[in-house]
Amino acid sequence: QVQLVESGGGLVRPEGSLSLSCDASGSIFSPYAMAWYRQGPGKQRELVASIIYTGKTDYVDSVKGRFTISKDNAKNTWYLQMNNLKPEDTGVYYCNQDHRVGTQVDWGQGTQVIVSS
Repeated sequence: QVQLVESGGGLVRPEGSLSLSCDASGSIFSPYAMAWYRQGPGKQRELVASIIYTGKTDYVDSVKGRFTISKDNAKNTWYLQMNNLKPEDTGVYYCNQDHRVGTQVDWGQGTQVIVSS
């Protein structure tokens, strides 16, 4: 069974930056595409960024130019670099297989991001 552990969240001021990490452990895990999701207060979980095993990336419009998803195959770790953060980026961030192209595994605990002055 695969375990996903997200880390790197915190409290940051608007226009600040954070770098999130997603570590996968347990069973062999080689997703076709991995994604970062976020769930804002009172909102449904939404996909914000995805990366295919080839390295091709995809972003929701609201984060384009500000967020960068990347991966380290050797470490089975995925990253989300978030720059120029806005209050609307506040939420719990999770990683998992991109639901559009693969079967998701059990969700981790997520990591909380709060953007506030």
